[in-house]
Amino acid sequence: MTKPSSSGFSGVPRVSVKRRVALIILLTLVAGSLSYPTPANWLIDQTNNALRTHFGHIDKPFVLGLDLQGGTRLEYEADVSKIVSDKQSTALEGVRDVIERRVNAMGVSEPLVQTTRAGSSWRVSVELAGVKDINQAIKMIGETPILEFKEQNTEAGRSLTADERKKIDDSVKQAKEKSEDFLSKAVKDPAKFGDLVRQSPDDLVAKDQGGDLGFIKDKPEYQSIYEAANTVNAGGVVGKVVEMAQADAVVKVEEKKDAGNEVKARHILIQWAGASQAPTSTTRTKEQALAEALNIKKELTDKNFTDLAKKYSEEPGASQSGGDLGWFGKGVMVQQFEDKIFTMKKGEISDPVETAFGYHLIFLEDERQVQDIRVSVAMFKKVQESDILPPPDAWKNTELTGKQLAHAVLEFDQRTGSPEVSLEFDDEGAKLFAAITKRNVGKPVAIFLDGQPISVPTVQTEILGGKAVITSPSFSVNEAKLLAQRLQAGALPVPIKLIAQQSVGPMLGADSVQASLKAALWGLLLVSLFMLLFYRLPGLISVIALGVYALLSVAIFKLLPVTLSLSGIAGFILSIGMAVDANVLIFERLKEELKLGKPYSQAMEEAFKRAWLSIRDGNVTSLISCAVLYWFTSSVIKGFALTLAIGVLISMFTAITITRNLMRWICTPANVSRFGWLVFVSKPKEGDKK
Repeated sequence: MTKPSSSGFSGVPRVSVKRRVALIILLTLVAGSLSYPTPANWLIDQTNNALRTHFGHIDKPFVLGLDLQGGTRLEYEADVSKIVSDKQSTALEGVRDVIERRVNAMGVSEPLVQTTRAGSSWRVSVELAGVKDINQAIKMIGETPILEFKEQNTEAGRSLTADERKKIDDSVKQAKEKSEDFLSKAVKDPAKFGDLVRQSPDDLVAKDQGGDLGFIKDKPEYQSIYEAANTVNAGGVVGKVVEMAQADAVVKVEEKKDAGNEVKARHILIQWAGASQAPTSTTRTKEQALAEALNIKKELTDKNFTDLAKKYSEEPGASQSGGDLGWFGKGVMVQQFEDKIFTMKKGEISDPVETAFGYHLIFLEDERQVQDIRVSVAMFKKVQESDILPPPDAWKNTELTGKQLAHAVLEFDQRTGSPEVSLEFDDEGAKLFAAITKRNVGKPVAIFLDGQPISVPTVQTEILGGKAVITSPSFSVNEAKLLAQRLQAGALPVPIKLIAQQSVGPMLGADSVQASLKAALWGLLLVSLFMLLFYRLPGLISVIALGVYALLSVAIFKLLPVTLSLSGIAGFILSIGMAVDANVLIFERLKEELKLGKPYSQAMEEAFKRAWLSIRDGNVTSLISCAVLYWFTSSVIKGFALTLAIGVLISMFTAITITRNLMRWICTPANVSRFGWLVFVSKPKEGDKK
């Protein structure tokens, strides 16, 4: 007997087979972690504790439908008596879109909103999983969509009352007392800082992290904490409370590390026409700008740089700042500026440096080594003015609403061909729109649908005649069509009347889920027994592939996500049998090929190749049926069709790819020779001894 070829028992290199099996194992682990994340989350916790990382848990729950989770079903009838028949469908689509956005804004997962037509009557059905309060659902959906035109609000908000100011003062006092008490405890025993944070009742930082903010050098919101932490060595507690606008903070320094150099600099900017970041009002040429910068350089010293920057620099605000850039590190300024300043010496003034802004004369005032600091913090919240008195609304209502909008249609610009939305108001709306545009020339006017801004065009001139056009450089045809649809739906008189309501409890669904799970487990067990008894080792491989199929299916259900209903679970259970069906065809074909006297390797490859046509045709017809069921039926059947289609696609992958490569890996010449009775042969064929 000669040594087996490195090309592999099946004609595929053995190395390739091993790689494919490794990828299958990796895919199985990923799918298993998504399907049942408890072991993976435990491993993440161990990693976080050991390496002080902050990896989050895998948290992808199932999305349950109305029959499993319980909720509310509402049925509305739409009054389309005042709408011409060819626009009724568009109007109802707009109503459906508005209802979906309203429900989504309330945090309801996977709402199902459908429109149906029975004769001349239109109805809208709404299923809200998890919403048990019918009155809440009715209020959530409301009645007719509201279209509003708003202008900027320039009115100042009211001032705080004496009682409100006292509330803020009391909050500041309480935060101070709590933080001082916490500080005294933390200074006595810094090692227990994390435990103290976890016991703090109003700490704003996640308590399970012990107040750990990580490294904070590049977090502007923690600048005052960073400055205080700079005065303390690693392991120490800052000896005073750090006062911020929103909270008082007690800080412990956990770790310090080198973060490179920072420089403090000033500059004088001279711009020229054509520089990409220069204003269009600039008139001097590039040559003139360079000559001017060189002349200024002759006057500059470290003593007069600030005064001359106020005099000559064209940077906005330079007349007050004197060109001061403050402290900064690498990665802040444009590349040409940084390339120069980080090679300069303290006190040096540069020659003109060209950037996209113009020519710069740079004065390096100072430089320093900086550290990044990891801190743990206990914060004690203070009531702020914005908590009591929110800032005034940026927009205020006008008298123009959807009631005065006659038409909103999708059109195309005759010059550019770009999509736009054309608006036409009635007589009253035309007068209101003209007045609004006249007083807002050069300012934005916002169009709100159902309380949300959908377009904020800037008024270029007073618009007469009651017509307007909404354009946007980013408009696609579908976006413009959707905007016209929403406007039209908000403007047309399409009132909806509640005609039926039903509260659905989850108990029936829970019982059915238990029964479905039992059926799935029994089905899986019986199918596995059948495959093991009839097909022995190949049958065991198919059972392994079936397990991978189940993990992949569940993972995809969570990732998409698929809204699971009883019908969807039924589709998944049915697909389990279909997943094994392909393996039955392959193994029966394998037996036939072996009876013809072919070597096992050739028989196995031929079995997969010849069975593929039947598997493909059978699964394609199933997918066609799923597509028909999904597109032309109700929500219950849609769930069945979707899960069945996913199952069919995954079963083709597991049967052909996973089973095939596992058999190539396991059914080697040596194993066929040793355990031939497990793979349908009593002894190895001559072809397997080569």
